[in-house]
Amino acid sequence: MSSGWEENNKEYNVCITLQYEMRKALVIGIDDYVNINSLHGCVNDACAVAEVLKRHSDGTKNFDVKQLTCTSKDSAITVKMIREDLESLFNTSVDVALFYFAGHGHTEKGNGYIVTSDSNFESGHYGLPMRDIVQIVAKSKVKNKILVFDCCFAGEVATNSYFNDVSEIPEGTTILSACTKGQYALEDEGSGVFTKLFVDALNGSAASIVGKISPGSVYSHIDQSLGEWAQRPVFKTNIERFVSLRDVPPRMPLSELRLLTELFLEQGSEFGLNPSFEFTDPSHIDENVSKFKILQKMEGLDLVRPVGEEHMYFAAMNNKSCKLTTLGEHYWSLVKKERI
Repeated sequence: MSSGWEENNKEYNVCITLQYEMRKALVIGIDDYVNINSLHGCVNDACAVAEVLKRHSDGTKNFDVKQLTCTSKDSAITVKMIREDLESLFNTSVDVALFYFAGHGHTEKGNGYIVTSDSNFESGHYGLPMRDIVQIVAKSKVKNKILVFDCCFAGEVATNSYFNDVSEIPEGTTILSACTKGQYALEDEGSGVFTKLFVDALNGSAASIVGKISPGSVYSHIDQSLGEWAQRPVFKTNIERFVSLRDVPPRMPLSELRLLTELFLEQGSEFGLNPSFEFTDPSHIDENVSKFKILQKMEGLDLVRPVGEEHMYFAAMNNKSCKLTTLGEHYWSLVKKERI
């Protein structure tokens, strides 16, 4: 007979397992091709993506990642393999399922393909049709489905013609591709330009003030980092709310962020300042100095701005005030609704 501790521990382990199974990712990188030019860097890209997805910045479990990479004919990745793994990824009860592919992309007669190791263009074998991927996703019951493509002509997957009789992409789906359907995905120093920015975003460059990294913020980071003459990423989504792909430390302590509603009683109100808030002034008051330091942090995050002065210091010394920015009003509302 097992002890009560063992029974409780079993229940605990089941809970942990279920928690881990809430997020799954299939990450594929193909460098070696039998019948077409091989690539350099796609495997490295896939490894970098898999590594950053596995855990949040504090080391806690994030995605349960299955990684497939091809560097030679001995590790070939076929259409059959990818199709089976995609079916397994999206035919599940997890909350978030993410598919990432780095390798060759191809278009033929208006159809897009992710090119597999065994593809042979001369025989008409172009790889796995992007249309098939979309159809697998469309049938999925997963709440949040995310497709990420770093390959040439990747934007083809986001065209409306792929959704058959559906006028929009399947519900709960987000598509992020390295380039439009008519562009090539570029490499730089052994890494895809897109994936390098994608990983950078997941490492924190695209994090919100509270440390959440959403697909939308990832796209924004990539989009802003690429010039108008460079490859243009494509982003399409049909979701009720963004999911966080990865968590990093908040840009300011949440306990301080929650003070927004205490410092500003209403969204449009102003917080009056005077020299007692500035520690260098002989009349300074310690309580006011503490509040001013928090307000200055908020200014640095574009949550607060001085009124009638360029800097917060002068607003205090000249008896002016400060007020919430548009972004500040957004976070004020989240605090007020106890969302933070």
